[in-house]
Amino acid sequence: MATLDPAARRTRLRQYQEELLERMQAARTGSGARTHQLGVEIGGERYLLDLLEAGEIVPVPALTGVPLTQPWYLGLANIRGNLVGVVDLARFFGLQDGTAGAPVSGSAGRLVTFAPSLGMPCGFLAARVHGLRQAADMTPQDGRLIDADGNAWTPLALAALAQDERFLQVGL
Repeated sequence: MATLDPAARRTRLRQYQEELLERMQAARTGSGARTHQLGVEIGGERYLLDLLEAGEIVPVPALTGVPLTQPWYLGLANIRGNLVGVVDLARFFGLQDGTAGAPVSGSAGRLVTFAPSLGMPCGFLAARVHGLRQAADMTPQDGRLIDADGNAWTPLALAALAQDERFLQVGL
């Protein structure tokens, strides 16, 4: 696979971010005919996030550990000059077995931040971001949504997570 030079990578990333921003604004204003959701992979499971609740998507930055916190609270990251708490949702949801090490690695791993409107400077690790999905095109089945390829997606409400007592208690 040919690699792009840094300038070309920045250009592609900027184009992707601009397209995502346009779609997010269309979702906020209701000008889009359908509701788009962001598909992410956490602990081998696929989740759908409301675009109004998702913030930035960035490569996993260096993390600074915080002592005496839950194992799923990985520490703090500096995202564009803002400190963001980083959570391993796979551990929080109990999706990882005892072989926990670096939960997300490789070039596909991303940090997805909560939207500023949620009032929580937090982000979570996603093993992979699958991009925008159309929940309206999926078939409901047992609390999940099944896409045309047979993949099961679970809706994930970040606003509800931001109010969950267990999620808010990161200290031991």
